[in-house]
Amino acid sequence: MEGVRKSALITGAGGFVGGHLAHRLLHEGWQVHAIVRDGSRVGDDLRHGGLITHVHDGSTQCMINIVRDAEPTIAFHLASLFIAEHHPEQVEPLITSNVLFGAQLLEGLRSAKVPFLVNTGTSWQHYGDAEYNPVCLYAATKQAFEDIVRYYTEATPLRAVTLKLFDTYGPNDHRQKLFALLRRAADSGEQLLMSPGEQLIDLVYIDDVVDAFLAAAARLIAGLEERRETYAVSSGKPIKLRDLVDLYASVTARPLHIVWAARAYRTREVMVPWSAYESLPNWQPMVTLENGIRLATEAYG
Repeated sequence: MEGVRKSALITGAGGFVGGHLAHRLLHEGWQVHAIVRDGSRVGDDLRHGGLITHVHDGSTQCMINIVRDAEPTIAFHLASLFIAEHHPEQVEPLITSNVLFGAQLLEGLRSAKVPFLVNTGTSWQHYGDAEYNPVCLYAATKQAFEDIVRYYTEATPLRAVTLKLFDTYGPNDHRQKLFALLRRAADSGEQLLMSPGEQLIDLVYIDDVVDAFLAAAARLIAGLEERRETYAVSSGKPIKLRDLVDLYASVTARPLHIVWAARAYRTREVMVPWSAYESLPNWQPMVTLENGIRLATEAYG
């Protein structure tokens, strides 16, 4: 990306992946602008590291003003609301966060003539390895936003790459996901009730995920053959949940008391991850699962 003004606009900087991406961009000398909601928090290291925050009041005009003020070379859209199994009262927040907010961002990019977008999708848009079959409403909102991206790439000069993520993990992950549950169970010595554990999990270490976003950005800036492209960010080595728990216990040398089959699989449980994907060119995961678990564990002392 030599010769390109290094200015980025990012959504989701308060999240796990977005925070790590913002940190890497700052470290590599980018000017980084983050769109946040009123009352949202980003890490102290980001604030002290030069992250410029812009508060979005929920309106389209405010979004347009933010993008115009930031004048980024490229936008990274990572903000989303993840809910695996939604309740009726969560329909509106899902649509607002995952469809409306993104559409406002696209309108801001159009108004400010920002040419490039790296968007974030999910492997859960492909239940049963289908071309499109959403695991849940969250995944359906991701697809809905991709359809809106298509309009903007067809009707405006915008070019976009969507990266569909599998499971991500690494240091400073405060999400209540598997490794957090395992760490808490190891600390407490209590039993952890789990499903039968036969599902395959595809995990990518956070540094590799960030590398994928930067590779996608470089691809955009170098010039796409198509208006928009979509790629998966996968380890290529899914592992059975039972084996993953055994590996975690082995790497951390901490006993775990797992009660398998104490919980039922969730509705539309992904037993085998999406495999009919196209891999991101000039990118491959470098951190093995064993080393990634070790690195993530060491960060907690």
